[in-house]
Amino acid sequence: MEYIKQIFLIFLFALAGEALSLLIPIAIPGSVIGMVLLFFSLHFGWLEMEKVADVGNFLTNNMAIFFVPAGVGLMSHLDILASIWGRLLIIIFISLITVLTLVGIIVQKIKNKAEKSASVKEVEENA
Repeated sequence: MEYIKQIFLIFLFALAGEALSLLIPIAIPGSVIGMVLLFFSLHFGWLEMEKVADVGNFLTNNMAIFFVPAGVGLMSHLDILASIWGRLLIIIFISLITVLTLVGIIVQKIKNKAEKSASVKEVEENA
C-alpha cells in the first residue's frame, strides 16, 4: 500500500506539471515541470523524502528501461538519420568542442578565484 501512495504522489506532480504546461505559453514539457515541482517540494520541505523514496529509488535504479522507446524511435527513423548523418556529426563535434572549452574556462576562473581568496586569507592571518 505504501508503494501505491508513493506512485500516486509522483504521478500527482507529473499531472500538475502537465496542467501547468498547458497553461504556460512557453514550450516546456509537462514532465520536466512536474519534476521541477517535485524537486522544489522536497527541497523546501513541503514533502518529506520518505514519502517518495522507495519508488524514486526503484525508478532511478531501472532508468535504462525508459530509454528503450527513444532507441526504438531512432531505429524506426534510421532512414531520416542516414540522410543527415554528416551534418549531425558536425553539429555534435562543434557542440562537444564548445562545451569542453566553456567548461575549461569556467573551471579556470573558479580555480583562480579560489586561489586568490586563499592567498588573501593567508596574508590576513599573517598580518
